[in-house]
Amino acid sequence: MKRFKVRVALPALLCLSLAACNTHKEHGESEHHHIVATSPLVKDVRITQQYVGQIRSKRNINIRALDDGFLEPIPIKEGQRVKQGDVLFQIKPILYQAKLEAERAEAKLAELELRNTERLAKQNVVSQNEVALYQAKWDKAKAKVKLAEAELGFTVITAPFDGLVDRLHEMQGSLIKERDILTTLSDNSEMWVYFNVPEARYLDYMQAPSYEKESQTIELVLANGKSFPERGVIAAIEAQFNNETGNIPFRADFKNPNGLLRHGQTGNVLIHRTQHNAVVIPQRPTFEILDKQYVYVIDKDNVVHQREITIQHEQEDVFVIKHGLEEGERFVLEGVRQVHDDQKLEECEFCTPEKAMAHPKHHAE
Repeated sequence: MKRFKVRVALPALLCLSLAACNTHKEHGESEHHHIVATSPLVKDVRITQQYVGQIRSKRNINIRALDDGFLEPIPIKEGQRVKQGDVLFQIKPILYQAKLEAERAEAKLAELELRNTERLAKQNVVSQNEVALYQAKWDKAKAKVKLAEAELGFTVITAPFDGLVDRLHEMQGSLIKERDILTTLSDNSEMWVYFNVPEARYLDYMQAPSYEKESQTIELVLANGKSFPERGVIAAIEAQFNNETGNIPFRADFKNPNGLLRHGQTGNVLIHRTQHNAVVIPQRPTFEILDKQYVYVIDKDNVVHQREITIQHEQEDVFVIKHGLEEGERFVLEGVRQVHDDQKLEECEFCTPEKAMAHPKHHAE
């Protein structure tokens, strides 16, 4: 009985297997001929370019000692905001004050001598040469007074502009020397953000019409992922490229009314602009050969041709085409793996550009 069952079951299994293969073959042939074509969509596209930026204060300077001496009590604190003209540091002025008083006394004596000589000259007791000599002596004494006043002024260091005081490098009583750094002062009312732009994008920016530059939006995204509330402007482009990286530094300026930004921070600069009448296609029908992108274009005789395309911008699941496709041309959207160059299509379903772009993540069969 067991031997009889085996002889009957084997042909049955073989027939079932062949039927399954035929069914799969028919289904495969059906899939083989399922080609969907579409055309590029022409529309206005919002283009975003992202760069890593270094945030710098508009003015960030070292406050240095102008002369030697001992520091007196310091009237400021670290992190304090100061106004232009506020006293930051002062060196004990005893020697400079004494020198100034001595020079003033010398100048007073020279003036008295000049006045006395002038009276004698009027009485013809001395010549006018004597008067000129004492005039020169008094002028020299006055110059020494001004020099002593300037030296005394070096003992008081004031803020050259409104700003934020950094860490104090010296404390009260410290013996300091001329040019020693005492602290740093930052003007954070406006921040300068530097970022590097590749040469190709630099050329696109410089050759763009003025209305496109004016309509672009400069955004700054901070380290916590949040966008800085103020919008920036491109204020400067450096004079030369970095030959090693092929980049050129740009500078975007941002108002900083609330003082959120500080010197030395980092962030991402986003440049948003609208490109009008851009040629847009989904990414899925494209394929890459040796770092070049291609699509299969269908001519008027339904013959497929492989064509290279140049990508201008890449967005999520979408390519903005610079060269290679034009409005109205047909290309293979689905079934890319089932066609080859110079193949004539017997059947081809057409999908509108709007529908193709509505589901850019849908995968081809």
